[in-house]
Amino acid sequence: MKQLVVLSGKGGTGKTSVAAAFAHLAHVDGRGHRAVIADADVDAANLGLLLSPRVRERELFKGGSVAFIDPQSCTACGECAQACRFDAILPPSVSPPSGRSSGLYQVDPIACDGCAACVYRCPTNAITMQEQVAGEWYRSETSFGPLFHATLKPGQENSGKLVTLVKQRARLLAMDEGYDLVLVDGPPGIGCPVISAVSGASLALIVAEPTRSGVHDMSRVLKTVDHFGVRAMVCVNKADIYPEGAEAIVAFCRERNLVMAGRLPFDAVVTEAMVRGEPVTTYRPDARIAAALRMLWQHVVAALWEQAS
Repeated sequence: MKQLVVLSGKGGTGKTSVAAAFAHLAHVDGRGHRAVIADADVDAANLGLLLSPRVRERELFKGGSVAFIDPQSCTACGECAQACRFDAILPPSVSPPSGRSSGLYQVDPIACDGCAACVYRCPTNAITMQEQVAGEWYRSETSFGPLFHATLKPGQENSGKLVTLVKQRARLLAMDEGYDLVLVDGPPGIGCPVISAVSGASLALIVAEPTRSGVHDMSRVLKTVDHFGVRAMVCVNKADIYPEGAEAIVAFCRERNLVMAGRLPFDAVVTEAMVRGEPVTTYRPDARIAAALRMLWQHVVAALWEQAS
């Protein structure tokens, strides 16, 4: 079983459109490369917008803990507020008419970092750490195979942990049901979610864009991928809108012996497909972008299974 992760140095490069097209092409590939699909961009999951998933299973995701002050045990001594370095302990409110303090100390769950310093500092053991629900993960069915995806609640952290969970579920299903590919739509950038998405991958496809910062954005994510010993290929999306920028990316790859998997042309059909909620390869299989994506898919599949041999 192989794992292909599609990445980009920043958001908006067209990574998800490429991943959606690959999901369709894997489904119709005559060589039998069946894929389990995973959307690892849990902070802003959008692959489902192009695959029309039908949720079959959903589970709560608990990530991290938040301090809770028991009002029955709290003596309002203020030790917890002194220990907190994140200003997450709210002091008792002051009643303006009397000027006296009313109520007890409380925890701001958004500001709390879960360090538990207040727990150890509290002289009356009035503070405990409580696990919180940070989001949900789903197993869905699409026209192109099973999809695992998730949503993270606003302000919640541990997205890397949720990415790992989504990938693990996809891998387990692939192993149990004999799929030979896990196709991962990774998050943009180089943060913790990207590290979780890259971990264990057989191949990373970096989607770059021909802008003035294109080489810089691509080089950052390539360094991350290289750090974990994952082989990488590069494709340039919308390569014809700024040929000089596209050539700079090609030259960068040539200097570092990186495989240039393909160049994708700009095509307004991609936007039309997004509006329709379809991969561009199903919406307009005759479009030039669809032909370029099919060629890109062939190069990536060849690299994946060439690696196996």
